[in-house]
Amino acid sequence: MQVLVDADACPKNVLKIIRQLQAEYRFRLITVASFNHLFDNPDHITVGNESQATDIEIINRIQAGDLLVTHDYGLAALALGKKALVIGINGRIYSDATIDFLLEERNLKSRLRRSGLKTKGPAARTETDDRRFRDNFLKLLSGTNEF
Repeated sequence: MQVLVDADACPKNVLKIIRQLQAEYRFRLITVASFNHLFDNPDHITVGNESQATDIEIINRIQAGDLLVTHDYGLAALALGKKALVIGINGRIYSDATIDFLLEERNLKSRLRRSGLKTKGPAARTETDDRRFRDNFLKLLSGTNEF
């Protein structure tokens, strides 16, 4: 198993947790981001800053059984279609059973914003988010199906 990170918008706390677990569990960590972001990772892939460049690179590399860290529901859906495991930066495990609802919710909010309404952005990151991410990341690494 390799772990791929959609690193363009990944919080530093999440990357720190992943690196700590990598030292213990010895998985290959691939970070992918546009050239606007610098990462100290031997398996870092830099892409252009075109729309979706990072997502395309990840989808071209991800394989069944790999683990993806992303906050992008569209990318999560594509990775799930390739039988990868997917976790959000807040620790939410994405699955075939939940992704359709999340995509529909994203679409609805996008339509509301286009019509001039304001939607609420993500809440500030907390220590609870970090603990949930670590716990659920470990569940996915260990192959536990209790989610």
